[in-house]
Amino acid sequence: MSENISFETTIRVRYCEVDKMGVLHHSRYLAYFEIGRTEFLRTSGFSYREFEDARLYLVIVKVSCNYKYPIRYDDVVRVITTLKRMTPAKIEHTYEIWNEDKSILHAAGESTLACVDDTGTLQRIPDFLLNLSYPSPPKSGGD
Repeated sequence: MSENISFETTIRVRYCEVDKMGVLHHSRYLAYFEIGRTEFLRTSGFSYREFEDARLYLVIVKVSCNYKYPIRYDDVVRVITTLKRMTPAKIEHTYEIWNEDKSILHAAGESTLACVDDTGTLQRIPDFLLNLSYPSPPKSGGD
């Protein structure tokens, strides 16, 4: 798996995700990071379910989010997930959440995931995950 590959997914903010002021609740940003990660992995033709079927799990050991500009109900945002680095047992991602036309950066973050078995013991990332290939990102027309 190559490093510094990015993937973008679009999310519309639902009413159940906002607070009384109509602003996306701070906890939802981490859920949006997870959606980005999961969809990124899915582009390779791999499902996290297959990983669990092998009795392995990717657990968050570190996560951070810098909130820059509020996201509101019914906004459409773009979550850009980048594979930053892989070690034999860990995967690091970075994230950016932009508005639909990418003129406002709402948040930026990072996460580190560790590969563990069902006893919580650190494991090597299996070859089937290390050797995944991702499609080239589409060429953007000024997007």
